[in-house]
Amino acid sequence: MIGPVFNREVTIAPRRTRFYMGRAAYAATLLMLMFTAWLVLTGTQVVRDVGDLARFGMILFQILAPLQLALASLLAATLAASAVAQEKDRRTLELLLLTNLSNGELVLGKLAASLLSVLVMLAAALPVFMLAALLGGVSFGQIARVFAVTLASVVACGSLGSTVALWREKTFQSLATTVLALVLWLAAGEALAAGALGESWHGLPCATWAACFSPWQAILEAARPFAPSHSTLGPVASSVYVFLAVATAVAALLNGVAILRVRAWNCTPDAGQTRPDETAAADAPAGQVVPVGEQSTKAAAHTRQVWDNPVLWREIRTWAYGRKMLLIRLAYLVLVALVAASLHWLVGNQQLNAYAGGAVVLVPLCLLSLILVNAQAVTALTSERDNRALDLLLVTDLSPKELVFGKLGGVFYNTKEMVVLPLLLCGYLCYGGTLGVENLLYLLVVLGVLYAFVATLGIHSGMIYANSRSAIGTSLGTVLFLFLGVATCMRMLVAFSGSFHVQLLPFSALFLVGGVGLYVALGARNPSSAIALASFLCPFATFYAITSLWLGLRVGPFLVTVAAYGFATAAMLVPAIGEFDVATGRAAADET
Repeated sequence: MIGPVFNREVTIAPRRTRFYMGRAAYAATLLMLMFTAWLVLTGTQVVRDVGDLARFGMILFQILAPLQLALASLLAATLAASAVAQEKDRRTLELLLLTNLSNGELVLGKLAASLLSVLVMLAAALPVFMLAALLGGVSFGQIARVFAVTLASVVACGSLGSTVALWREKTFQSLATTVLALVLWLAAGEALAAGALGESWHGLPCATWAACFSPWQAILEAARPFAPSHSTLGPVASSVYVFLAVATAVAALLNGVAILRVRAWNCTPDAGQTRPDETAAADAPAGQVVPVGEQSTKAAAHTRQVWDNPVLWREIRTWAYGRKMLLIRLAYLVLVALVAASLHWLVGNQQLNAYAGGAVVLVPLCLLSLILVNAQAVTALTSERDNRALDLLLVTDLSPKELVFGKLGGVFYNTKEMVVLPLLLCGYLCYGGTLGVENLLYLLVVLGVLYAFVATLGIHSGMIYANSRSAIGTSLGTVLFLFLGVATCMRMLVAFSGSFHVQLLPFSALFLVGGVGLYVALGARNPSSAIALASFLCPFATFYAITSLWLGLRVGPFLVTVAAYGFATAAMLVPAIGEFDVATGRAAADET
């Protein structure tokens, strides 16, 4: 088909249990969301005629379509990036380059193999979306347009992740660069739709241009009952079709660059090439032998003092994750500058109130920073395991606490800009008078607890999963479920009803099933009653916090969020240290 790499994945994928569980869980989740929305609607309103059913189907469709786009695109990008990065960390990509595979078979085969699970999930979701058409208000043309936009976005995002991973040398570099590129792409589309370049351009509204280039705007346009046509666009007449062409061109361009440069990016130096750190012999004139004493003197001059915790010293004082981390930080600074400019404009025009506080602008940035911190944490261990360095660390005299807390310290040091800058922007809102001092303190403490939670979650996932892709997928999937999934539930509740406390019961079943999924993902390999309690507590705590904030409460959401996520952090941190005791064969009593 595409090559032996993809053929192998197609052959062995049906043998994996998670291949069936993934698509079944996704389709079941969509069905539960539909059922929960129906309970919310019938619990507060009276359904009188088919018109009410049609409105229900239309609103539900317009909620689920963007949610599916966000999940599928992010999964496609991260899975494609992590699949290639795993090959690099295990040094198996070099073996593939030594075979008679062509560049096209290697790049396209690896891309298609990594997107197979996402494509199967979309295929399983198609019959579920067809149910919305039976309710009325949604046509089969809308469903076709939505799935076409989603499929094109998945291919484009997967191509981006695969190309970046083939280009970069470290797993975190690949994941962070991919996620930042996607966010900048979406941010540019939202700025264009908001009128950053004016109301219209070349005879077309800027919102239409945004739908031609942004997947988020394109999915919103595709989900509408009647997609407007514009004669300026030529024979395609609709911005949705223009986006399909743009996404296809982007995917083709990225894969073309990857096919042309894959061997240049991943060529290895000759075995006899002198390493940069061999300065004593390299500085000697040709034919002259450097005395042993002089070699030792020069080597001693380059010796650095190692801290008491060598893991923390390596994370902070060396380029453990590559020098290209500077490019990631620069891209993040550009994004923060755009957010800061937006906040400054909103505050200056007095378009923020004391309760909104720039949430529309700040919440996506905070969610992005949480994802990046989590990605740094999980790859801090998966990269060590893939490089066979974790086995060497476990046979040293390092204590489990030194390993775990050294990794956590390195995570926060390497992502310090991603943690500090959102907190400073929150302080700017307080300075501008749109956020009170008390609310600012609540916000800073909650964000600090969430950063500790996602970092510990990444370390925990990296330890209990031997496969890097499984660890990364579980860790990022948990973060998305707890924040994006619960926010989607709130979107449904606002769309169908305004009574928050009354409608807690319909969502309880959904959160109960989500808690079971979290426990299976986080505690099945290392059972713990504390992790089980945290798995069921965090979804309910997040739902309560969002609903209480919507009602204007402050102290209750603060206490519940800090207690729930603080307990979850401790529940994962204690087994993390205990698992290192088991791995090294040392009794836990020696470390107490």
